[in-house]
Amino acid sequence: MPCGYLLVRNDFPQCIRRQVAPGDTLADMNEGFVVSVSSKETPGVGKVPRTEIVLVAGHGVEGDYHFGTKVRHRSRVAKNPDQPNLRQVHLIHEELFEELASEGITVEAAAMGENVTTRGIALLELATGTRLHLGESAVVELTGLRNPCNQLDAIDERLLPAVGQKQADGSILRKGGVMGVVVTGGVVRPGDVIRVMEGGGGRLEPV
Repeated sequence: MPCGYLLVRNDFPQCIRRQVAPGDTLADMNEGFVVSVSSKETPGVGKVPRTEIVLVAGHGVEGDYHFGTKVRHRSRVAKNPDQPNLRQVHLIHEELFEELASEGITVEAAAMGENVTTRGIALLELATGTRLHLGESAVVELTGLRNPCNQLDAIDERLLPAVGQKQADGSILRKGGVMGVVVTGGVVRPGDVIRVMEGGGGRLEPV
């Protein structure tokens, strides 16, 4: 693994740490790293942390409930089971958990149902169509924002309003991570480098 990486945790190898220039923010970073990976064969909020996950092009995370070319989320299947699956992979930035902790809400990696927990990239500020290169070969193309739902009440009843904040103009600020599809398959493990690649159109919208 090449050296030169932002890392504030102490449990990852020294070679993926790098210093941040004064004034740098997440928005300045085009690289990050994988903190945790997870999957689960059954539906419902929360997944199981793994030592690695396998991404399969056009399908998602091998062995995960949401694996497939067509929509897997039950509410969407009920409306139209032939919709394309734009939510094959769910990513959340670990910095969100720190923000929530400052409000007294404790959330661990995988608890909100993400497949990949990241650090060092401002996921919510990326554009639709942005591609992320994870580890040695996997590539995920972002399709939109995760739309938080009341299943999060099982973690903490304060969580949903914290990650789906109603704004003064009536819009919702969604902080629950981003969704994507697998363009190129590969194995993803904690500690893997994430690079922001080409692509990007308009702002991310809920999918």
